[in-house]
Amino acid sequence: MFGAWVLLAVAIAAEVTASALLPRAGGFTNLGWSLVVISGYALGIWLLTLIVKQMPVSVAYAIWAGLGTAVVAVIGYLFLGEQMTPVKALSVLMIVAGVVGLNLAGAH
Repeated sequence: MFGAWVLLAVAIAAEVTASALLPRAGGFTNLGWSLVVISGYALGIWLLTLIVKQMPVSVAYAIWAGLGTAVVAVIGYLFLGEQMTPVKALSVLMIVAGVVGLNLAGAH
């Protein structure tokens, strides 16, 4: 099961990297960055297919999507010039809380 968690971390990192690089792809007009973005998403999905062999898809996908969303929001604020309003910050915290809750519920 530890291996699944490592793969999940790599899958999240691949998806987050691809999402953070979307602006560079320029609406898929920049071939190089577009290939990086597509490759990142493909790697994340492929790893997710391996992960769900070892943990429930509801838990794996919730963690993958939830943490990916939260981390991209933080990256957007820190590196991409996006605003972080109190409502946005609270929403990110609620996403993380939801992921934790689903993870705890899936452990039983």
